[in-house]
Order: sequence, then C-alpha cells, then structure tokens
Amino acid sequence: MLTREAFLSLNFVKKEDFTGSYQGMRFMLHQAEVEEEKKLQVYLWSEPFGFEATPDEEKISRFFAFSEEGLAEAIDWMNGQYERITKKQPT
Repeated sequence: MLTREAFLSLNFVKKEDFTGSYQGMRFMLHQAEVEEEKKLQVYLWSEPFGFEATPDEEKISRFFAFSEEGLAEAIDWMNGQYERITKKQPT
C-alpha cells in the first residue's frame, strides 16, 4: 500500500514530474493547469514500460487539488486502482 511517506513534497512536483512504481503499478504526478487553476494530475499504468513507451490507452488519469489534501486523495485513489492496474490478462 502506498503511503504519504513514499512521495516527495508538492514543491518538487511544481518543478518536475514525480514518477515511481509500486509492485507492478507505475505512476506519475504532474502539475497541470485546468481553467487557470493548478491541479495535481496523476497517471497510472502497468509495468514494464515507462510513461513515454506506454500507449495512452493503457494509462488512466485523474485530477486532484494541488494541495496536501489533494495528494492524500490521490494516494487513496492510487491504492484503490492497484488491483485494476496490476491484474494480468490471460494470454
């Protein structure tokens, strides 16, 4: 389970995207402008590839408030999406 301690401060995200992974799930936190308001955009996708090498249709994304409360909501959302993201399809 992802926890707040696994993430850098939002000040880092203001300057650069924050990427990481957790047991098969990759994520990226990005500062976005939505209607002239700062938002925290979170992308999730399955390993093994990085963001650029993963097709857009294999990523999910959601916006949150660019605040500590928004980050806490984002972490809860990521934890809730974990099984969906890492579930392996039969081959």
